[in-house]
Amino acid sequence: MANLEDRFVGLPSWGKALGLVGVLVLLSVGYYMLIHGSIASDLQGAQAQKQQLQDQIRDAERREKQYLELTQELANREAADRQNRRILPENAEIAAFLQDLNRVAELSGLTIRLVEPRPEQRQELYSKIPVVLALTGRFHQLTKFFYNVSKLDRAISMENIRMTQPRLLPSGEVVVSVDVRATTYRRPSGKRK
Repeated sequence: MANLEDRFVGLPSWGKALGLVGVLVLLSVGYYMLIHGSIASDLQGAQAQKQQLQDQIRDAERREKQYLELTQELANREAADRQNRRILPENAEIAAFLQDLNRVAELSGLTIRLVEPRPEQRQELYSKIPVVLALTGRFHQLTKFFYNVSKLDRAISMENIRMTQPRLLPSGEVVVSVDVRATTYRRPSGKRK
């Protein structure tokens, strides 16, 4: 060891500087390889993982947005389907249809003289359910009746409207009799005959 020290002391100053530079280079390379290199690779790995996680978050946010849009669209479609089932039900529901017509006629102040359901007429996309009605009342009551029927949830058409000659009652009121075919509709069931 003393021999190494004697040799170092005997070196010229440029040799000592070169030796010092060599030792510093060795220390720097060792530091870079052992400490900085592993930190740099860990940092690169962490940055890659961060990028991957950010991509996953963006993908999750995109999927959440799609899910919310689809959920809203499904809710809108279900509401529209419920409305459509009220307008065009699958079952004939004649009793409910006749009850609605009777209620509207009473609210309008009309007298129903005849209610005659007719056979169902099957079409390709729907079935017609006609009912012949004979009504009596004043003209404005009849118009009120037709207006209120148009406001019912169910699809109803008033066809073949025939008015008879007006009659003058002893009270001085003019009464009109009307024969009309009220037709409602239903969607065909899924079964084909």
